[in-house]
Amino acid sequence: MGKRGAGNRGRRRAQGRRRARSRRRPVGRLLLLAVVLTGMTLGGGAALAYWKDTREAQAAPEPERIPTQVPSPPPSPSPTPTPKPTPTPKPKPKPKKTTVPKSGQGTFTTADSAGTPVGSGGTLRRYRVQVEDGVDISAREAAAEIEAILAHPRGWAAHGRGRFQLVTENADFVIKIATPDTADRLCLAVGLNTHGELNCETTQGVVVNLKRWVLGSPTFSGSPAEYRHLIINHEVGHEIGIRQHMSCPGVGKLAPVMMQQIKGLNGCRSNAYPYDEDGSYITGPIVP
Repeated sequence: MGKRGAGNRGRRRAQGRRRARSRRRPVGRLLLLAVVLTGMTLGGGAALAYWKDTREAQAAPEPERIPTQVPSPPPSPSPTPTPKPTPTPKPKPKPKKTTVPKSGQGTFTTADSAGTPVGSGGTLRRYRVQVEDGVDISAREAAAEIEAILAHPRGWAAHGRGRFQLVTENADFVIKIATPDTADRLCLAVGLNTHGELNCETTQGVVVNLKRWVLGSPTFSGSPAEYRHLIINHEVGHEIGIRQHMSCPGVGKLAPVMMQQIKGLNGCRSNAYPYDEDGSYITGPIVP
């Protein structure tokens, strides 16, 4: 009884412990399962979130890459040009006033130069050139200019109306350049009143008013040098036999060289030559 009872009691304790463990085991398992499920839940959520983020990242358009620009250095300022000093304009020279003496000494110097005959036909006429003493014109230079005028291709000599030769003596006629007072005196000797302005032809030859030789004419559109052609051609025209003056042949036409152009052009154009460029003689109505 004693041993059997003790054995029974031992078996009962052992069974009690097994029952206690069996009762505790479900709780522990449940806790373990809960922990595992919790972990799976958390892990699945994280995995789902990761999968979602990855899909969204793949679906999202790739952001535009903005190239990094290296800022250009600021342009160097252009050097300010040093202003050039404005040159002081030189004063224009005032036109030289040409003064023509009203009177002279009344004596003349003959040009000491001679030339060869110019012209293609007609009578040879020898001439001398004289300049009144005391005026600012060289007799030699005046003679050279007159020689060139008579040899001009539109002049008398070029068209068979005469031949001309500059000489120092034994002249057929004389061309005198005189002050206005002296010219008036020489012209008045043959009955011509030149009023201190005009030229004339005398028994000795041609008298050229110094004022017209230097200044030209207010009615002539050319220069004084061109007007000197008109003076010589007009007066030498008288020398070769053209005694009468001419008038304007028509408005806009060239004035004849035998027209007294200083008295007005009457619609004609100024002209200093007996012939035009085509070699035609320029004529007009005879003045009675």
